[in-house]
Amino acid sequence: MTLQGKVWKFGDNIDTDLIIAARYLNTSEPSELAKYVMEDADPEFVSKMTEGDIIVAGENFGCGSSREHAPIALKAAGVSAVIAPTFARIFYRNAFNMGLPIFELAEATEINEGDVVRVDMDAGEVINVTQAKTYKFSPIPEFMQELVDAGGLIAFAKKEIEAKKQKEEKA
Repeated sequence: MTLQGKVWKFGDNIDTDLIIAARYLNTSEPSELAKYVMEDADPEFVSKMTEGDIIVAGENFGCGSSREHAPIALKAAGVSAVIAPTFARIFYRNAFNMGLPIFELAEATEINEGDVVRVDMDAGEVINVTQAKTYKFSPIPEFMQELVDAGGLIAFAKKEIEAKKQKEEKA
């Protein structure tokens, strides 16, 4: 699977409250959350970005609370992926559970806002098209890739249950 988009750059320690502020958590409707994603970090982010764009951030992206709203909001806003040197562990897992691909890349700080990057998930490469540089990352484990491909853990589980039902019906 390959993703490509324009880069929006954020710094270190972007916490879940910067991704989606607590004042908007009176809903878990993805389309509603999407309207406010990254608002406290960049009030114009949603109006500037386009679907498929990629966030590149510094260390410890997604720190703070364990709310699943953060990756839901990013995905619903059209962010296709997040690249950072490190992620808060609970955000890391929540992102995959919600079907949002994230990539740990030590050299993320070398990527500039406005660059176009392509992520080849199978090859474990981030290609900065603008700078003509290629970076390697550890490929996502197969099961995590399946979660992303399915659209998240719930969609994956539904698919597995349906496949099991069909297999039982044939037997």
